[in-house]
Amino acid sequence: MEDKYYLASTMWQKAKFPVAFTGAGISVPSGIPDFRSPGGLWTKYDPMKVATAEAVHNNPKEVWEFLLDTVDLLEKSQPNPAHIALAELENSGKLKGIITQNVDNLHQRAGSKNVVEYHGNFEKFYCVKCKKKYSKEEVKKIISKEIPPHCQCKGLIRPEVVFFGEPIPHSAIIESDNLIKNCDLIVICGTSGEVAPANTIPRIVKRNGGHIIEINLGHTYYYDITDIRFNESIDIVLPKLKELILS
Repeated sequence: MEDKYYLASTMWQKAKFPVAFTGAGISVPSGIPDFRSPGGLWTKYDPMKVATAEAVHNNPKEVWEFLLDTVDLLEKSQPNPAHIALAELENSGKLKGIITQNVDNLHQRAGSKNVVEYHGNFEKFYCVKCKKKYSKEEVKKIISKEIPPHCQCKGLIRPEVVFFGEPIPHSAIIESDNLIKNCDLIVICGTSGEVAPANTIPRIVKRNGGHIIEINLGHTYYYDITDIRFNESIDIVLPKLKELILS
């Protein structure tokens, strides 16, 4: 195992443009269970009823009950050692950026700066009718009076997250493309590769000749392309790798 850490840290040190690719697993140590895991929100809600574009239009009250549960969960969470390690690596010039599927804002709260939010952010909101932007604090004031919240134009307010069936924001695609076109090492952190189209990102890097370090518990869909794999808790592996890389 120590040899694996040495090999991975050496591979990382030699990389000219390393990028991290993160998913739900990196936030589990922060107290945010994977939506699909026991205790996750999909054990309480049917995603087809509360997390689709159709649900926002047809069933906004139930959608917002789900959103309030999610916001409450995210507000209680804090960045864990894995988030902090990535931020320190970026600040030291050993990580060029992060592409995350998470919407919890924990990378930014840990100090990461170049973060591509592939599926949006739960702390940003907008009106579906007039497109006015709302802060989390503004939305809290509105939902203290009415649920679901509405804009002054009477349009529904919703978070800037990608629900099932919705397209990835164009800006996120452009920003992630700009990172992976130069990427010679991608570090997969806590994502099994089940969700498209994000799951294609590591394969593009591999196809372009890049290397892959994977930190995941259990089976994933990257077994055939990973160069070095850690089947350990991410909040243990990343801080240890960081110390070796920056030593």
